[in-house]
Amino acid sequence: MTLLELARKEGKAKVAIAARVDGVVTDLARPLPDGAKVEWVLPSDPDGVEILRHSTAHVMAAAVKELFPEALITIGPAIENGFYYDFDVETPFTPEDLVRIEERMREIVKADHPFVREEATKEQARILFPGEPYKEELLAAIPDETVSLYRMGNFLDLCRGPHVPGTGRVGAFHLMNTAGAYWRGDSRNKMLTRVYGIAFASKKELDEHLRILEEIKRRDHRKIGRELDLFSVTDDIGPGLILWHPKGSVVRRVMEDFWRDEHAKAGYDLVFSPHIARLDLWRISGHTDFYRQAMFSPIDIEGQEYQLKPMNCPFHIQIYKSRMRSYRDLPIRYAELGTVYRYEPSGTLHGLLRVRGFTQDDAHLFLRPDQLDEEIFTLLDFTLFVLRAFGFERYDIYLSTRPEKYAGSPEQWDQAESALRKALERKGLPFEVDPGEGVFYGPKIDIKIKDMLGRSWQCSTIQVDFNNPERFNATYVADDGTPRRAIMIHRALMGSLERFFGVLVEHYAGAFPVWLAPVQADVVPVTEKQNAFAREAVTKLRAGGFRAEGDYRNEKLGYKIRESQVKKVPYALVVGEREMEAQMVSPRRRGGEQLPPMPIEAFIERLRGEAVNRTE
Repeated sequence: MTLLELARKEGKAKVAIAARVDGVVTDLARPLPDGAKVEWVLPSDPDGVEILRHSTAHVMAAAVKELFPEALITIGPAIENGFYYDFDVETPFTPEDLVRIEERMREIVKADHPFVREEATKEQARILFPGEPYKEELLAAIPDETVSLYRMGNFLDLCRGPHVPGTGRVGAFHLMNTAGAYWRGDSRNKMLTRVYGIAFASKKELDEHLRILEEIKRRDHRKIGRELDLFSVTDDIGPGLILWHPKGSVVRRVMEDFWRDEHAKAGYDLVFSPHIARLDLWRISGHTDFYRQAMFSPIDIEGQEYQLKPMNCPFHIQIYKSRMRSYRDLPIRYAELGTVYRYEPSGTLHGLLRVRGFTQDDAHLFLRPDQLDEEIFTLLDFTLFVLRAFGFERYDIYLSTRPEKYAGSPEQWDQAESALRKALERKGLPFEVDPGEGVFYGPKIDIKIKDMLGRSWQCSTIQVDFNNPERFNATYVADDGTPRRAIMIHRALMGSLERFFGVLVEHYAGAFPVWLAPVQADVVPVTEKQNAFAREAVTKLRAGGFRAEGDYRNEKLGYKIRESQVKKVPYALVVGEREMEAQMVSPRRRGGEQLPPMPIEAFIERLRGEAVNRTE
């Protein structure tokens, strides 16, 4: 009996697309082993979604080979939300080609060709792929002598599977775009044409995903950054280097002021450090051994090699070491908004989210072993407080453990990982273990915030480090008078200010809450007769500590209000003849809500309440 026959017997043949046999996901066409435990894989299951998407990639490759017989096929995996397939073609596909390919895919789906698994020796398989050099290369890399293939109609591909029973079970799909991709990700190899598609179990899910993609385009921080005049990147200065414009700088200043104030309350000492240092400093820290690919080339200064700093930690260690420390002094907490420079390939740069020069909200804590658990617990509270202040209430937490290449001893890593785990468990925070994703000098807690669209962003991190205190001999005098090695914690709440700001822009679609908005209120006189009163209102708002502007142009009121809304200013204060006579303003929210007229002093108090509470 095959699994498909069993599915028919149990009434699952119309819903199941594969089976999990003793925990292994398998095609329904495979035989049912005696005594095996069978679970049905549905299109909505994580495994089912991946099978759907991988099968859709095969359907696309079949369509391409029918329409473009000269195209050479490579690989086509399932990825998040969809799939891709790489082709070697003389001319990259056009948008019109994608429409034709998608139409042919629908014909293949309608024909409901079965996916048939075959096995062959590597020699037999080579005969089955004449003129397909990429398949030849893939076959050569497979250690086994027997390989599996999948035939679907006239299309044959080298593949482990599993697949849906037939093309008629492929769900809803849409081809999105093409991109260049080097074969096997190696720039020394030929550039191929990669076709991206999305695929879901139902059209409803596909339509919702397309809606979200349109919303992502609308919220793109690069687009909003231009529209609101927040920042720019120019070729004259260089890729990945950000110019903060006045309005963007206002938001950054508010973020920094909040950060500094809260750190002062939490017992941190604020420090400053230079942008370069002798390369020897990074040799001691281990960065040249473990992080060299992300560092810029050294600078020769009077025969000495200096390095643009990729991290702030060695500087803070030097401040700690500048004098003898007693056990009574600990914990010592240094915090800095320090600008660092890291090499990123030009192809990976992306607006504010991936840059080469950025400011990190860095802190380094030096403590005794008996203080480690409590300090991590307190840090978690502080981190979540800051994230919530900026409007991020949802997040995923990961505990990243020892990587393959690491510094320090396994015993130190075990102690650090245990401390992080205990703090998370004591706090009652759900978390996932991310094996092997710790940094080279220690394990870490990563907090990935979720924006309005449910996308995850890596920002906050708490990292325990036994390695650098040993490398730099950072010690304190214990209560018995002997020197002891300090434990160090690296910590960032927002991570990179540039990245965090980019996420904020997309989270709020540029409509920042009152406390962050570059301009908090526009005063809009109806006619030029009210300009003098409008200027008085602007002066009072600014005297009250608020960011206000006046629109004194000889334009229609509706036009000026729309301009204010386009700039996403939280409030437009309309001043007409009646308001001037009553010494009032008529506030209007950027969403269109009209508030009753009120004295400017009353509006200032309202605005102050919203700013203090960090509400809309």
